[in-house]
Amino acid sequence: MEPYSPEKLPINLSSMDWYIVAKKISEASAALAYYNGVLESIINPAIFLSPLETKEAVFSSRIEGTITTVDEVLKYEVDMKPGSSSKENDIIEVLNYRTATRHAKDWLNRSMPFNITLICAIQKELIQGVRGKDKHPGEIRKEQVWIGPRNRPIEEATYVPPEPLGLKTHLDTLVDYMNRSDQEVLIQTAIMHAQFEIIHPFCDGNGRTGRILIPLYLWSKGRISSPMFYICEYFDENREQYLDNLRQISEAKDWENWILFFMEAITVQAKRNSEKANQVLNLYNRMRNKIADLTKSPYAMKVLDALFTNPIMRPPDFIRISGLEPKSAHRIIAKLKSENILSTFQKHSGRSSEVLIFEDLYNLVR
Repeated sequence: MEPYSPEKLPINLSSMDWYIVAKKISEASAALAYYNGVLESIINPAIFLSPLETKEAVFSSRIEGTITTVDEVLKYEVDMKPGSSSKENDIIEVLNYRTATRHAKDWLNRSMPFNITLICAIQKELIQGVRGKDKHPGEIRKEQVWIGPRNRPIEEATYVPPEPLGLKTHLDTLVDYMNRSDQEVLIQTAIMHAQFEIIHPFCDGNGRTGRILIPLYLWSKGRISSPMFYICEYFDENREQYLDNLRQISEAKDWENWILFFMEAITVQAKRNSEKANQVLNLYNRMRNKIADLTKSPYAMKVLDALFTNPIMRPPDFIRISGLEPKSAHRIIAKLKSENILSTFQKHSGRSSEVLIFEDLYNLVR
């Protein structure tokens, strides 16, 4: 099988059934606009939705074979270690995904360009200390790779990405396309993601890198007010269709079915994201007055934000996140426990402090 040569951008989409495609774009745009309205109603979505960001990292990593859960990741963050090193590596991959996403947001927040340097930085962060760590992290590949059965020759490959010598040109062309302002943004996003996966510029981490780019790109194009959009649940639920539609682009130049699939993913996940964000927001609003009355403290908002940052934490984490003095923090924790807002998830043992759980939020994000 010969290395694939990506189509030139922008793609000629004149043969698509635009009646069907336009309807799907309209549905996706409406669902995304509604979700953005929810985002704009949230004072600090980075705090409110951080547990959902962890969930997104779990789904995206699962597509690549990483087996872990939101539960396990949250527990790991309070030093509740899993029973095996392989499980720990899976959890670290998820945490790397989340870290890479956050650093990329910081990059774009500083008005830095959406470019190859950013993309390489995302991929480098993803594979730090885990699978692929020895496969030239952050570097465009200099060798031919192929996708197919493990440990089988290229002749048995299901897909052979472009040869290494042309990768820089392909990526430059892709970034130029991403920065164009004369394209329909949702179609542009769908094509951006697919073309990135087709180019397959790294030796490892291409799928996760490409999925991280989706919310960042929608944010950079002004379609969402914060880069907190979670699409990987749909991709994970429809993994075979997701991969097959990408494969059909290289095998049959079938962009239409990929774009239709991508629009459906946007629509479904925008509705799910809206529902979940509204649930978190409603919980926050219920807790705001309750905690203010309970604590009688000028730091009630700091307490509230600390609770919503992570549903599982130890008292030292609560102190660090809230910025309260230890004495005040322990007094407030005791009050929160007395009102069943916080409860003990794991008792104090030896040198390990108690693990606290904010069950209302925990049950929302599991």
